[in-house]
Amino acid sequence: MTASGTVGTHRSTVPVDQATGVRLRPWSRFWRYLVALVIGLAAMLAVIAEAAPGDEPLPDPVGMRMVLDLIAGIVALAVLPWRRRHPVAIAALTSALMAISAVATGPAALAVVSMATGRRAWRIAPVGVVWMVATIYFDIGWWQNGTDWRLVTVLTLAAYAVCVVIGMYVGARRELVRNLHERAVTAERERALESETARAAERTRIAREMHDVLAHRISLVAMHAGALTYRQDLDREQTVETAEVVQHNARLALTELRQILGVLRSVGDGEEGAVEPPQPTLADLPALLAEARGGGAQVRLEAARLPADQDVLRADPNALELPSATSRTAYRILQEALTNARKHAPGAPVDVTLGGAPGGLLTIDVRNARGGRPDGRPDGRGAGMGLAGLVERAELVGGMLEHGFEPDGTFVVKAWLPWEEEA
Repeated sequence: MTASGTVGTHRSTVPVDQATGVRLRPWSRFWRYLVALVIGLAAMLAVIAEAAPGDEPLPDPVGMRMVLDLIAGIVALAVLPWRRRHPVAIAALTSALMAISAVATGPAALAVVSMATGRRAWRIAPVGVVWMVATIYFDIGWWQNGTDWRLVTVLTLAAYAVCVVIGMYVGARRELVRNLHERAVTAERERALESETARAAERTRIAREMHDVLAHRISLVAMHAGALTYRQDLDREQTVETAEVVQHNARLALTELRQILGVLRSVGDGEEGAVEPPQPTLADLPALLAEARGGGAQVRLEAARLPADQDVLRADPNALELPSATSRTAYRILQEALTNARKHAPGAPVDVTLGGAPGGLLTIDVRNARGGRPDGRPDGRGAGMGLAGLVERAELVGGMLEHGFEPDGTFVVKAWLPWEEEA
């Protein structure tokens, strides 16, 4: 990037083909030189026609000047490939050659147009002086054809102005194309970044779902497998029943893991329209409580503070008509709280209390006695990542969640979730 004549503005001097990555065809480069040559030859023919009207032969001095004219024009045409690297120098050189060469008119015009694409006044003005002086000298001093110098000056300024205007238009158009290309590239990069961000967020969400689902199943498997290991008083029927529970939950864990990994793989491969299995809501609460009780937990549900009959809620929690996001979050909170109670306080009673009303908050209170080891020290298993995920889940739906021990040693998980009233 180079600085322009205006302070604080910058214009790229990189050609459009390099900026956009599109290579020009040979003809796209060659036709410019062809036009410059045609203009130069036309100017030379006009000068010859003026110097020797009719069929009269050219005088010897005129013939020598024609040879010099042609040589200088070829030199001007030969230096044109460097006009983009050294725009001012090439434009000034070709303009100076116009003092002795009409053929140089075409290459000089092309060099001035190329220089003017940068739209910098400090370049255009000095080259214009060289152009005007060389042209006036060619008509009045070199050929001495008696042309009025004022007319030559006006025509010279007009021709130079036309070249400058064309160059500035081409430069503005190139900059527009370059800016549009850069915007398109930037937009494409932003779309790719947004897509990667969305995929990362989806992976994180699915990983959280994986934790919630598998932690619940694996804790049941671990508890019953532990019972088989340490309980020596189980008869054959109880042993088979416990083993069936282990087998059933292990199969469910594998099935749910395959479903989640299938969605995760689809997201990672960028596939759209991947069907995700339906997420559980409070409608699945009876099954969750029955599963926890089947694992040996003593779970008591208290829903008297809800605006519905408690027996109806036990049979059909959909009677609450909760928003789907709130219902899913509430189920995950209850699932994680029951899993933690089973892991850290096996056999301890768990009290689940639901409350709230539409237009307010759904309150969830899950508490159980402190778990511990046989030596009386607290059970330190687990890193609390599930509870941290619950806090984030609650905040995502506009609620909040707290957890910790109360003075009497009871571990409590409390959540407040928005309960929007239906219109």
